[in-house]
Amino acid sequence: MGAGRTVLVTGVSRDLGRTFARTLATDPGVDRVIGVDVIPPRGDLGDVTFVRADIRTPVIAKVIAKEGVDTVVHMSVIATPGSAGARGTMKELNVMGTMQLLAACQKAEQVRQLVVKSSTIAYGASSRDPAMFTEDMEPRRPARTGYAKDVTEVEGYVRGFARRRPDVQVTLLRCANVLGPRVMSPLASYLRMPVIPTVLGFDPRLQFLHETDLNRVLRHAVLSDTGGTFNVAGDGLVMLSQVLRRMGRTSVPLPGVAFGGLGSFLKSARVADLSPELIAFLTYGRGVDTTRMRTDLGFEPHYSTAESLAEFVATLPPAGGRADRVLGALADHLPPVDEDRPAQLTLAGDHDGRR
Repeated sequence: MGAGRTVLVTGVSRDLGRTFARTLATDPGVDRVIGVDVIPPRGDLGDVTFVRADIRTPVIAKVIAKEGVDTVVHMSVIATPGSAGARGTMKELNVMGTMQLLAACQKAEQVRQLVVKSSTIAYGASSRDPAMFTEDMEPRRPARTGYAKDVTEVEGYVRGFARRRPDVQVTLLRCANVLGPRVMSPLASYLRMPVIPTVLGFDPRLQFLHETDLNRVLRHAVLSDTGGTFNVAGDGLVMLSQVLRRMGRTSVPLPGVAFGGLGSFLKSARVADLSPELIAFLTYGRGVDTTRMRTDLGFEPHYSTAESLAEFVATLPPAGGRADRVLGALADHLPPVDEDRPAQLTLAGDHDGRR
């Protein structure tokens, strides 16, 4: 790819998108960066030109044409509704937004490169999974709902676009769970809880990607001449039990059914969003092979999975405050913890603790 390009970045109202757009705008190989989102970002965008636009509408095609965009970085496939509103709106942004964006790219002859931030959630999480997923593998249990299904659909549309526009270099980055001091995600919210529920009898393997390495791999992909699909994660894996020990957090093992029922309580209390796909991940875990990331894409993360976790842990506030009060309310549903017996959650409508 030549120098002096004009790059459009979607999803800049969120911290990760804003940080990446700002960083890319300082690169000597990039002339201009256009940041697009439905709401303005909270922080400073630096030299990025912000355009308020909804990628679910045809207006995005006008932005690409008017600004002479030749490279598109799609970062607005989101795991949580956040300011977007309810789950229905989130699905619209993820799936319909991607469809409109790709339709606009297909019509724009000057577009030569597309980089899409995807997620390893595309592989799902189940008891039948391999030890490590490679890029050519399919999920053992196809996603039927939620963010995981959105990611599956988005990737399908991206592959379709790549077939229709073989002249465009398409890079799909399947990123492991991003972790870092500024990351707001379902998993990060779960790990920030002062008392952490776990699924009884399971100790999932986890992989992390540091937020600065996400920034770096996106920039690397933009400036690289290599297209394709790549797993992106820090070296190594950690068990959830190791994560909790290093965080110094107390855990409460719960039966799978009770763990699922806990999700609605935590969501209503705005402490964490334990979606079905996150519950599956916290039960079975997931590992991805990153050989292709190194050999073909030529990218090496600065942080291992353990180092990403260590930096996250170092910035955790001491337990206390509102989250403690909410978890205190949760504790009212739990009997005293017996060292030889895991705690059982008493769900609403189950007053005597029996099922």
